[in-house]
Amino acid sequence: MTRPSPATAQPDGRSATGPSGAVNRLRPRRSCLAVPGSNPRFLEKAQGLPADQVFLDLEDACAPLAKPEARHTIVKFLNEGDWTGKTRVVRVNDWTTHWTYRDVVTVVEGAGPNLDCIMLPKVQSAEQITALDLLLTQIEKTMGFEVGRIGIEAQIENAQGLNNVNAIAQASPRIETIIFGPADFMASINMKSLVVGEQPPGYPADAYHYILMKILMAARANDLQAIDGPYLQIKNVDGFREVAGRAAALGFDGKWVLHPGQVDAANEVFSPSQEDYDHAELILDAYDYFTSEEGGKKGSAMLGDEMIDEASRKMALVIAGKGRAAGMARTSTFEKPEA
Repeated sequence: MTRPSPATAQPDGRSATGPSGAVNRLRPRRSCLAVPGSNPRFLEKAQGLPADQVFLDLEDACAPLAKPEARHTIVKFLNEGDWTGKTRVVRVNDWTTHWTYRDVVTVVEGAGPNLDCIMLPKVQSAEQITALDLLLTQIEKTMGFEVGRIGIEAQIENAQGLNNVNAIAQASPRIETIIFGPADFMASINMKSLVVGEQPPGYPADAYHYILMKILMAARANDLQAIDGPYLQIKNVDGFREVAGRAAALGFDGKWVLHPGQVDAANEVFSPSQEDYDHAELILDAYDYFTSEEGGKKGSAMLGDEMIDEASRKMALVIAGKGRAAGMARTSTFEKPEA
């Protein structure tokens, strides 16, 4: 399964097709805003917030009796709202419930052309992804939609899902992200904490490091994005920034936000600094020059006091890709050395 490099991610958040016709699934997802699908006021407000992704929720944020009506509310807002610059996602209920198939059928048949992804929560096996892929394909063919355009986001929320995360990541070419769901996961392993996103009391290290790294390895091995879950203390922006910073340092692409006050913090944390972005672009320009005929066809060269080579280029490509996806502008340019 071939996917585009991070440097080609679309800055406007929409899916795009390249020369091969393959969907570019590496969309910006620094901030992934959760919005209850049953709340029209929140759905209206979300359109004006600077989140990279908005997911309209039919699962935990919707009371059971509100779910049937919420499906139609979501269809209305996807079709009539202005989601410019945002990846549009709907989180359906998980396959162990009786709501899931109707969630998918109603939303995709009603708003398929205005939908980018379906998020499946509590994924425990690759077969659950395969089932969703098959249902999406049947709907697309029936409705005359482009087959395969709608992506899948897989949320890992328990020990079984984490054990199977590699198989889950490989289950469908539609998969775009692997997401950590901390609240249900904490309950599934009997973690001694009631504060979602914070460390359990008395533990001397990072209790989430293994979980996050396993999700990250499965994502990167399959050219997917890795997204951290929510931080429920929505008024504690400093706490959110600290937790988000740990995920960003590992290499995660973004984090859920539950409140408008967390959006700017997420966008900042998961974007490179201006200095790092400029430096990455300089490395790419310098490497292109020094490996060219004009630059002497060198395998390695000096950029100031720094030696750069192919490994440097790969590292710079990651940072530059994140900066480009965030819409950052360069403040410096590469100058060819004098002959």
